[in-house]
Amino acid sequence: MIMASLEKWNVLHSEMALNHPWCKVRRDKIELPSGEVVDDYFVYVRPDVAIILPITSNQEVVFVKQYRHAISDFFIELPAGGFNPEQESGEFAAQRELEEETGYVASSVKKIATFYDKPSKDTNQLHLFVAENVTKVGKRKLDITEEIEVILIPVDNILEKIVKGEICVAGTVTALFLGLKLIK
Repeated sequence: MIMASLEKWNVLHSEMALNHPWCKVRRDKIELPSGEVVDDYFVYVRPDVAIILPITSNQEVVFVKQYRHAISDFFIELPAGGFNPEQESGEFAAQRELEEETGYVASSVKKIATFYDKPSKDTNQLHLFVAENVTKVGKRKLDITEEIEVILIPVDNILEKIVKGEICVAGTVTALFLGLKLIK
């Protein structure tokens, strides 16, 4: 099989189509390597996200169950939240989100990986962390759009819940597979 050399797309013009604190969309006019021009390639300019895999001393994972409006349903996810890497570290954001959403704290976190979620349309990276022996210490500090139920699931039951579709958010599933593999 012969592979042609790949070329980046050429950005001819770029402007913010929507510049709202909660949603930023960039409209690019691009020229493809073939010479074709696409006038309206939309890119979502999103903050980075810190996801934390918190595990208790009883080998239970601390999850949050919350409503997700875009899909109009409830999802079981790991604690996570957006952050600006120029203002705080991913480690700090992961620990902050854990405490705010669950009331649990981690004395230390370990970086698992950083990856892109949807590089075809989104600009952000997902930063994954694991924290072992987390403890419940405080009150939660939920945002106005957060109504969260904290759920503890034994590590040994995680794969079954993924296979059954009970845990089905990509960043959470990725963090579970990577994180649980690294700590065993």
